[in-house]
Amino acid sequence: MLFGQSVFQSVLTRLKQEHSEDEAEEAGSGFRIKGLGMGFVAPQDDGPVVTATGTEAYFAFLPDVAEIAIESVLAQEAPAPVIPAHLLRLTTEEIAAELDITAADTEATLGEKRRHFAKANHPDGVAPEFRENANTRMKTANLLIDTAIKGLFWR
Repeated sequence: MLFGQSVFQSVLTRLKQEHSEDEAEEAGSGFRIKGLGMGFVAPQDDGPVVTATGTEAYFAFLPDVAEIAIESVLAQEAPAPVIPAHLLRLTTEEIAAELDITAADTEATLGEKRRHFAKANHPDGVAPEFRENANTRMKTANLLIDTAIKGLFWR
């Protein structure tokens, strides 16, 4: 079998042969649940053998407990998210007060203020229900910071 084949190819051929022999043996012994990775056989009281992998194998011995646990998790309702207080401040004056832009600010400090503000207010970082407010806050903050940076060059 090694002649004319690489070692790797001979191993693959042998594994295919063993796999086909295993399938032939299992054909009459029960049913098989296919999954990922290696599995183990869980005997049941009524006779058939169940081959399961991963989570299926873990719950094969306790099917009633698994169903109850899954149903209880699905039945729980997630509480409605509460909007953070800072996302309710949408006026230009409120956002300007948060940014605290002064005449002493440089382009570097304004960039740092932009990053700090974006870390707490970026639309990608909040719940979908609050993205519109976060988007408004980010647009306003960017406008204020860009205007301040532009003012640095006109001094």
